[in-house]
Amino acid sequence: MSNYTKAGVLLFIGAFQFSIFLLIAEALRPSYSVHSNYISDLGVGAYSYVFNYSIVLLGILVIISAIFLLIERKRTVLPYMIILIGIGAAGVGLFPESTGSPHVLFSEITFIFSGISAIMASYSYIKGPFRIISPIIGIIIFSSIILYVEGNYYGIGVGGMERMIVYPTLLWALAFSGYLMYSPQDKGNGKQ
Repeated sequence: MSNYTKAGVLLFIGAFQFSIFLLIAEALRPSYSVHSNYISDLGVGAYSYVFNYSIVLLGILVIISAIFLLIERKRTVLPYMIILIGIGAAGVGLFPESTGSPHVLFSEITFIFSGISAIMASYSYIKGPFRIISPIIGIIIFSSIILYVEGNYYGIGVGGMERMIVYPTLLWALAFSGYLMYSPQDKGNGKQ
């Protein structure tokens, strides 16, 4: 198994398990509103461990995934950006919303570097149609960040707008992980 494939598998497991446990955490709180509540509200109170453990695991798997990418291509910036996403995600779980500033900082790191990574991946890692799709996802992430920060929720509420950042990020991670598991980089380097 190539390092690209290992990176893809770990990234997939991280994004997939977090997506599922995010839904479970929401379902465990009947009064929780995807419209009005922040995603991080799930990291405080009863059942907070579901969200916090899952996002810490996501962060750890993202970091390890990026290390496998770094082993393959030491001179590209993308693995470092992905490491920052992992640090941010783990930080969100280790410093729940109730901690204030540390939580906000780790959330911002995760959001910003997710958008940057989706754009940068198209320049250094991706070929084919996904090379066009990936930066579009990055632009959607950044546009949503701007709307979120400005308080322009367009009827979907603060929770809905935050999901316009998080869901494209998770979907990009799943798509990129599939791309890495297929490992066209291996074929390009004569490692068939």
